[in-house]
Amino acid sequence: MTLASDQNTDARGLSPLSLRMLELREPVFAEWMKKVSSSVKGAGSLPHPILINTLPTLYDNIAEALTPDYPRTGAASVTPSAAMEHGGERARLTNYEVTAVICEYQILRTTIFEVLEQHGVALGTHEVRIISTAIDGAVRESATAFSLAQAAFREQFVATLAHDLRSPLAAATASAQVIPYLRDFDKLEKVAGKIVENLGRIDKMIQDLLDTAVFQGGQRMSLHPSCFDIAELAGDVCEQAATVFGPRFELTGPSVHGWWDRDAIKRALENLISNAVKYGAPDTPVRISYQTYHERLLLSVHNRGDPIPPDQVESIFQVFRRATAARQGEKQGWGIGLPFVRSVAESHGGSIDVDSDQERGTTFAIDIPLDCRPFQNAPVLS
Repeated sequence: MTLASDQNTDARGLSPLSLRMLELREPVFAEWMKKVSSSVKGAGSLPHPILINTLPTLYDNIAEALTPDYPRTGAASVTPSAAMEHGGERARLTNYEVTAVICEYQILRTTIFEVLEQHGVALGTHEVRIISTAIDGAVRESATAFSLAQAAFREQFVATLAHDLRSPLAAATASAQVIPYLRDFDKLEKVAGKIVENLGRIDKMIQDLLDTAVFQGGQRMSLHPSCFDIAELAGDVCEQAATVFGPRFELTGPSVHGWWDRDAIKRALENLISNAVKYGAPDTPVRISYQTYHERLLLSVHNRGDPIPPDQVESIFQVFRRATAARQGEKQGWGIGLPFVRSVAESHGGSIDVDSDQERGTTFAIDIPLDCRPFQNAPVLS
C-alpha cells in the first residue's frame, strides 16, 4: 500500500519505475529533511511530524503518475489536496514566509532527481516533465493555501479588534449619556473618570493597531530619543501596574541614564508586565530588573508559570500569532503585544530574548544600546 491519496492497496498495476520510486521514498525524505533543516529559516526547529507534513502523500501521487496507464495523469490529479493542506499547515503551525514554502518544493524536486540518480534510476524526458510539472503545481496550490490562511488570520484579528473596541466604547457612551442627569458633583466626577479611562483603552488599541501596520510592513518605528533614567520610568510603570494588579511587582536595578524613545520603552515594558500577569502563575511575584554591560541596557521581566514550549518560542513574536497554550486557553489577546516589543527593541538597535523553563520560570529581556541614536537606521525584521 502506498501513502498516495487514493490509498492504492494493489501495487501490481504500477510500473517498475513507479515501484522503484516508492521504494526510495524514505531515502528521498531523509535527504530532503536534512537539506531543508539547514537551509530554510525556521525548519530546523520543527518537530519531525510537522516538518514532514503531507509531502509523502504528494511524493507517492507523483510516483503513481509515472505509470503510463494509471488513472492519475497531469498535475491536476497529483497535487491539489496534499499541496493545499501542506500550505495551510505551514501557515498555521510554523513561522514560515511563503518563500520558505516555495523553497521546500524546490529542494524536494532537486532531492528526488539526485536520489534517483544515486540509485541508478534513469528518467526519460517525459518522466522528468511529469515530476517537474507536478511540483510546479504543488508550489502554486501550497502558496495559495498559505496566503488564504494568512488572510484568515488577519480577518480574525480585525474581528477581534472590532469586538474589543466595542466594549470600552459602549462603556464610555453609556457614561456620557447619564451626565446630563447628574447633579451630584462627586458622581459626575466618577462618571467622567470612567469615560476618560475607557477612551484611554480605545486610544491604546488604536495605537497598537497603527504600530502593527508599521512593523508588519517591515518599516521602522519612528523614534524620538531623549535622555532619561530607566529607573524612574520602570518605577512609574510598576506603580501603575500595582494599582491594577496588586502589589506583586519587584523592581531591582540602579539609576541608568540613556538615550531611548521614552514612550516606546514604556509601552514595551507595560506589554511585558501585562504578559507576565496574564500568563504567569497567579499570586506569584513579577520581577522587573535592569542592568548595564558594555554600554548596553538589559531590561527584563520574569514570572513563574507554565513554560513556553521551545518549538513555539518564535511564534509568539509573530504578528497575529500566539503560542499554542495561549491560543487554546482562556486568555484573550490580539497577538501583537510581543511583536510590538520586538519592534521597539530592534528599532533601538537591539533585540529581545526569551528564556522559559518550568523551574527557571519565564524571562523576557530587552537588550539595547545605552544610546540608540547611532542605530536608528539599522534594518528591522518584517
